[in-house]
Amino acid sequence: MSESPEVAPDVPAEAWSGVHRGPLRPGEWIRLVDQKGRRHNFELVPGKRFFSNRGHIEHDELIGREEGFTVTSSAGGEYLCFRPLLSEFVVSMPRGAAVVYPKDAAQIVALADIFPGAHVVEAGVGSGALTCSLLRAVGPYGRVSSYERREEFAEVARKNVHQFFGAPEGETHPAWQLTLGDLAEALPASGERADRVILDMLAPWDCLDATADALRPGGIVCAYVATTTQLSKFVETVRVHGGFTEPQAWESLVRDWHVEGLAVRPGHKMIGHTAFLVTARRMAPGQKPPLKKRRPAPGAYGPDYTGPRPAGIPVDEVAE
Repeated sequence: MSESPEVAPDVPAEAWSGVHRGPLRPGEWIRLVDQKGRRHNFELVPGKRFFSNRGHIEHDELIGREEGFTVTSSAGGEYLCFRPLLSEFVVSMPRGAAVVYPKDAAQIVALADIFPGAHVVEAGVGSGALTCSLLRAVGPYGRVSSYERREEFAEVARKNVHQFFGAPEGETHPAWQLTLGDLAEALPASGERADRVILDMLAPWDCLDATADALRPGGIVCAYVATTTQLSKFVETVRVHGGFTEPQAWESLVRDWHVEGLAVRPGHKMIGHTAFLVTARRMAPGQKPPLKKRRPAPGAYGPDYTGPRPAGIPVDEVAE
């Protein structure tokens, strides 16, 4: 007779991971996925029922079981039951503003080098999607200082962050501070110094001076912008500022694949353009990066160009 598997101890609460091990508990959020891939996230409450077009499921049938099982509704519908991953939670959570998609959040955490114990400043909290990834990365001994100008967005973000990390009533993640206000004014007034600054806003160039003053030497600024005009203006503003390394710009595209026997082909849908990301590192006080040796493309800063202009580029430089 086989023994039942050992129940793994839960993740320590002081880790503030937003993750649990072991049997499903009342108050946890779970994710049901039906046979057509439709997803349903809800909180487990003793005595309640989950309803769908395929009947209902008693919450009590789910509580106390290890995640990773199939449950059948009253009308015969089959559902996979798991705790939601962070990447699944952020694309289905309530939104006040558009969320930073997991593919971009992962790039920000990796290429802005967000590390445990870091102090990260975030401008534009949106719905809290990126905030959750930043808090997960810095850990309970780091710090994320978020600035948001709109109260309605801040309130949605508070609820989503508290829900994901399971913050007790009246508490929040110990590493998170949310300030209602404009980073360009509020950050200098706070006197904060930061290791990383993430700018997710319409006009990130307006915050560049405040960002430069707050960033420690070697720190990284990362901007998340949606359009090519925003991308151009931010990159050129960073160059003109002179206190940062040459900005690097990129985007990521994610395409799924269909795999069935010999039928192996790209999927019919993909997560294409969501935003551009730009990173640059802060120079030490009084230091300037070396001038670029490569000349700009002919006409790049011609008479039709009206944005910030790097030093040494004449106004009338036009393609021959």
